[in-house]
Amino acid sequence: MTQLLEMIKFDQLVSMRDRGLAYGHGVFETMEVYEGELPHWPRHWKRLSTGCRRLGLPTPNGEELYGALINNIPLAGRFVLKLIITAGDSHRGYASPSIMKPRYLMATQTWPEYPVTHAEKGVTVRICETCLPFDPLLAGIKHLNRLHQVLARNEWNDKKVVEGLMLDPKNRVIEGTMSNLFWVEKDKLYTPDLSLCGVSGIMRERIIEWCKSERLSVHLGEITPGKLLESDGLFICNSIIGIWPVNCLDNHKMPIPNLVRILLKAQRKGTV
Repeated sequence: MTQLLEMIKFDQLVSMRDRGLAYGHGVFETMEVYEGELPHWPRHWKRLSTGCRRLGLPTPNGEELYGALINNIPLAGRFVLKLIITAGDSHRGYASPSIMKPRYLMATQTWPEYPVTHAEKGVTVRICETCLPFDPLLAGIKHLNRLHQVLARNEWNDKKVVEGLMLDPKNRVIEGTMSNLFWVEKDKLYTPDLSLCGVSGIMRERIIEWCKSERLSVHLGEITPGKLLESDGLFICNSIIGIWPVNCLDNHKMPIPNLVRILLKAQRKGTV
């Protein structure tokens, strides 16, 4: 581990002066660990470095950061790694220090075991009342302020509902509290435009690239909750859950179209 990276575990103390704690000034990534490797590191690094630049954080050396992470993850098995980079400590006030010393936090957790039926038969989701604000400066990146997602997720406690979909101020569906969204219309795949709000997910990116390689077009689209109910089907995704078809949206039964089943098959093969 190099002197550049101040790696500490989550159960250790963080200074009250830490800008990530005080202001949400920082970024994070949640990554798959498999047999001592980070299989999707290049994608995570691209989003992480973009986030650092957007927030004015010194961008770490990618190779050095990767080496530090690899040296601190389990060598066998499958895990989830969470990496947080904060702007480090500063004195009172919003102004960043003239010399910023970012703080690096990491922790690994066991890989979650979700019911296989989530992928095979689909899940129940709902529309949230909490909206995402337009914020093109922060759109796409995983910054530390997740308060809108927190408020949206706390809207329900029904265990049958696994995810909530969030809208923008113009009543357009953007994403889930923890996932990205795709829907199907007449054998065409669509996903929301995330240039004004939302997170550009790693799994979303993988799906788009796989579809292009298979000559299946993916379109950026706009859709309201009502139109989403009229679609031919939809699914949610992220790098931990993979792809989950939606079989019920706000108490309305939804079909699982063949295109989604093709994607699920590709996911099982490991090609997506």
